[in-house]
Formats: sequence, C-alpha cells, structure tokens
Amino acid sequence: MADKMEIKKKIAKAKREIKSLEQKRLRSQGNLLEALVDKKEPSKSDVDYFKTLSSLIRLQRESLHLLEEELKEQE
Repeated sequence: MADKMEIKKKIAKAKREIKSLEQKRLRSQGNLLEALVDKKEPSKSDVDYFKTLSSLIRLQRESLHLLEEELKEQE
C-alpha cells in the first residue's frame, strides 16, 4: 500500500512539473512567434530555451508513463 501511495505522489508531482514546463514553453513559443511575425530571426537563446523545454517535457512524459505502468502493475 505504501508503494502505491508513493507512486501516486510521484505521478501527481510529474503532472505538476509537466504543466509548469508547458507554461514556460508556451511563453517561449510566444517569443518565437513574435519574431516570425515581425519577420526577424529569433534569438538563438530563445530557440535553445524552447528546445530545452520541449526535451524536458518529453522526458517528464516518459517518466509519467512509466510511473502509470508501475501503478497498474501494483493494482
């Protein structure tokens, strides 16, 4: 039982982290879109930040998937 509760806590934490990262990426995406609308080259730091956030989100989603599978096995 303790393991199930611990996994559920980790799942909730992973979901919160994904949501936070997605909000940051959305703001970053806004900067990139603004540069395109203004017909300017987006800054390298904005592009790198967006890519980094996208990678972190992908990793968190993979982790979340593994946790959910682990929880299913516990039930």
